[in-house]
Amino acid sequence: YTPGDRMVVADGHGVDGDEHLTIRIAKARAGFKLTARGASHVARVLPARVAPYTAHLIEKVAPDLSKFLICPMPGLLVRLDVAAGDRVEAGQALAVVEAMKMENILRAEKTGTVKSVAAKTGDSLAVDQVILELD
Repeated sequence: YTPGDRMVVADGHGVDGDEHLTIRIAKARAGFKLTARGASHVARVLPARVAPYTAHLIEKVAPDLSKFLICPMPGLLVRLDVAAGDRVEAGQALAVVEAMKMENILRAEKTGTVKSVAAKTGDSLAVDQVILELD
């Protein structure tokens, strides 16, 4: 295999006509994750005897953590650059966590306002602990 070689050829009809489409296929928990042009879809592969019962299963949905600054690893909060009510821009440094003798700068993923601050400088943080919440 060399980059650009076709690995799978599938027939289908769509709005693109004869245009080629590259799809990334990755193993997922219960099937495969298909990604093309920035959109991802999960295709579940199940035995025929199980498939009819999937309509009764409750799908686990991950909580929306996009409004929170979460500590990525256990460490010490050495600097907090914002306070409640501050306006922040995407990419702005919000806090610095020291872990394994390295300082990790945590930045805002999107523009917003700091709603509340849950940690203070000098706090020892656990992995996935909330540092602050954005509006």
